[in-house]
Amino acid sequence: MAIYCFLTLRMEVNQQKMSYNIEFSVATSEQIEAALCKRLESIRLSRNITQAQLAKEAGVSPRTIGRLEKGQGVSMDTFIRIMMALRIQQNLEALLPDPTVRPIERVGMGAGERKRARPTKSIDERPTWSWGDGEDDNE
Repeated sequence: MAIYCFLTLRMEVNQQKMSYNIEFSVATSEQIEAALCKRLESIRLSRNITQAQLAKEAGVSPRTIGRLEKGQGVSMDTFIRIMMALRIQQNLEALLPDPTVRPIERVGMGAGERKRARPTKSIDERPTWSWGDGEDDNE
């Protein structure tokens, strides 16, 4: 089952609200980067924080914030600093969940940490079943 992630960005443009939907499964890296940058800008503006204030809190220059919001690329360190300054670093957990925690373990039914992968049987190795298998031949 395919899971599609949608990122909705709302911006005020010419006094009309526009929505930008990104389907991550088919988006290019540039489209994803631009969407994430616009999302950070939207969060900053919704909290009424200036670029200068965010830059000071994140320990970067206001020009760096401007470059980020224009989608011109910043380092991973800068991206994380800005997320921390906006108090949204917990969202990184959803971005890259811990691979040692399987979904079944998240609901409290799991076992210990997996130590190795076990190969699955190929279709050729599986026993074949046919009608009449297991029936008593004495009838």
